[in-house]
Amino acid sequence: MTSGNETGVAAGPAPGRAGRTRRLAGAGVLAALAATAATTVAAAFAKAVGVDFAIPDGGETIPLPGFAVVTCFFSMVGLALAVALLRWSARPAERFVATAVSLTAISLIPPLVSGADAATVTALIGLHLVPAAVMIPVLARSLRARTEGRSGRRR
Repeated sequence: MTSGNETGVAAGPAPGRAGRTRRLAGAGVLAALAATAATTVAAAFAKAVGVDFAIPDGGETIPLPGFAVVTCFFSMVGLALAVALLRWSARPAERFVATAVSLTAISLIPPLVSGADAATVTALIGLHLVPAAVMIPVLARSLRARTEGRSGRRR
């Protein structure tokens, strides 16, 4: 009687789908917290130097906590996208980067058409790019690591 399996492949503990997803989620939640903090600090700095964040269309001024809430929400949307791609895509990292960069570019349109002053528009564009600069590399790197774990090599 032989030990192991009959195919000659060593039967060791392979990370299951749930383990890969948990590690991706952990990295994503930490990145979301970092993105939220960085965006909120950047918005506070912009306010401190005189950006009023007044949007003429609605007559509203964007409050500082609003930046944190929106950043955290859309970071979680990005994480959900990454988890879905890990599950259903053969090339999750590449698909994630292409989708996230495209969505980030689309997110720059509302500040440009808001009718706000130049300082507010510039600050809002920067505040869209800050969380993207945190989330996209972290999730892409994590997706690459998870994909490598599937086959032992990078796809």
